[in-house]
Amino acid sequence: MIGPFKSIFKKIFGTANDREVRRYSKIVEEINVMDQSMQDLSDDQLREKTAAWKQELSVIENSVQLAQRLEQVMPEAFAVVKQACRRLCGKDVIVRGHPLRWEMVPFDVQLIGGMALHTGKIAEMATGEGKTLVATLPVFLNALTGLGVHVVTVNDYLAGRDAAWMGPLYEFLGLTVGVVRSGQSAEEKKTAYSCDVVYGTNNEFGFDYLRDNMAFSMVDKSQGKLAFAIVDEVDSILIDEARTPLIISGAVEDCAKLYKAINKLIPMLAPEVEEQE
Repeated sequence: MIGPFKSIFKKIFGTANDREVRRYSKIVEEINVMDQSMQDLSDDQLREKTAAWKQELSVIENSVQLAQRLEQVMPEAFAVVKQACRRLCGKDVIVRGHPLRWEMVPFDVQLIGGMALHTGKIAEMATGEGKTLVATLPVFLNALTGLGVHVVTVNDYLAGRDAAWMGPLYEFLGLTVGVVRSGQSAEEKKTAYSCDVVYGTNNEFGFDYLRDNMAFSMVDKSQGKLAFAIVDEVDSILIDEARTPLIISGAVEDCAKLYKAINKLIPMLAPEVEEQE
């Protein structure tokens, strides 16, 4: 009898996913109201919200309290991103050396996708539905903590493209953007990781993590604290490519002298003779 009752329950109340989407939809209404109310703000006044949030959130050390405060800030922060997108419309953004007209403002479904990503869920979206823009919403929100956000892509080209494409939005709101690539010097990596938002590939983030574990002092580390990350093409990165381990090696102390000294002693050793009664 459990089966029929379960089916009726789902029809009345919906699946867990349906209930979550309904909850998000109520927050979307709040976001849209806030977005409209921000139209009279100047660009500087809009940016001041970023500075005020960063000042407040960066001093919260308790992770539970920080998560709760981010949840409270989320509707207004998403509205700020949406309003910033409106103000960028019609302007050219230089992406990979070519001008690209900004014409993106998050739709309601994209706002829902951003909320899902912020809460650690997977948002499945088809190509062309604006995944790159969706990521800017939780990225902006979590970058307000001052702990940095990593956006993980599958290759260097996409990392550079997305950083150049979405960079003007973050910079408009007062955040810094960096890109980590293979072949960068240690100083270039440190500069990139010091930004509020960092784009890079899963392999480069992984190898930099291993390099930091091999560093002899904090000065030699580049990544800093790991707080929040968004993974693009999550099935490819966390399933397909996860089958290939990241392996790194480094220099060890030169023990050649000790080895040579012991090697001379070994021929002089004699087998132990058991005493007979």
